Amino acid sequence: MKNLFSTTGLLAAVAAAPALAQENLEIIGAPIDGKMGFQPAATELARDIHALDNLLLIVITIITVFVTALMLWCIYRFSKKRNPEAASFTHHTTVEVLWTVVPIVVLVFIGAYSLPILFKQQEIPSADVTIKAIGNQWYWTHEYVDHDFGFDSYLIGSDATLDTSLRAEDENVTAFVLDEHMEAKLAEAGYSRNEWLLATDTAVVVPVNKTIVVQVTGADVIHAWTIPAFGVKQDAVPGRLAQLWFKAEKEGIYFGQCSELCGKSHAYMPITVKVVSQEAYEAWLQVAIDEYAGTPLPVSVASN
Repeated sequence: MKNLFSTTGLLAAVAAAPALAQENLEIIGAPIDGKMGFQPAATELARDIHALDNLLLIVITIITVFVTALMLWCIYRFSKKRNPEAASFTHHTTVEVLWTVVPIVVLVFIGAYSLPILFKQQEIPSADVTIKAIGNQWYWTHEYVDHDFGFDSYLIGSDATLDTSLRAEDENVTAFVLDEHMEAKLAEAGYSRNEWLLATDTAVVVPVNKTIVVQVTGADVIHAWTIPAFGVKQDAVPGRLAQLWFKAEKEGIYFGQCSELCGKSHAYMPITVKVVSQEAYEAWLQVAIDEYAGTPLPVSVASN
């Protein structure tokens, strides 16, 4: 794999690739301070998860209201004041049948909706783009296996992204500290302070409305590759190769993070995915192939 942090690779990542892949992209998949609920669904998988969550909320609410009402009725109806002499019985066949059958029906009902969603996530379709994501302590390596190139993705502001020989202003930046110098570094990469701890120096770039298959593994300990807006999450286990897939339906920037406790800097290994048009993707891909020495794209030759 070609490492991002060669001089030419880093220069290209800073100067060329972000300009091609990020211009005018809206930040969609990101946590918002003080908000609750899911991020906007950007894939069919995420919409399915949201719908299932809403269904479960309705089911749980009905059960909670019923049980609470039953308890209140029992407290009122069978209080000592209204029943000075307690009844004595060993069982009630009808009630016992009901509290056995009703939970079974509820679980079958939930399973009928949840299992197809699970199967859809686990049945990997044919890929338009295949990417291998490797979790490291504490950054991600992304390889475009169809074109034989890859790069490392570090949190903007981590030690690995500070290099005064390439950016003199990095002398004033303190790793992992958000101040005016770090804000300037984020702004130079096209982000604001709102994307602190979310944005990476290089992003995964994929085309919109295309099936993306991500092969996930770990290089040292267990990590997890997660993009909430896509509805995907997969553990990265050393020695094993798992897969997930998604088809993003809207151009924009989406953030995720390692979701498996993996050591002292677990909180500092985010994931950035940029979903772009097919034309922008092909332009970015050509630059990335040139800079990371990947497999050249086929050249179309017009026939007479």
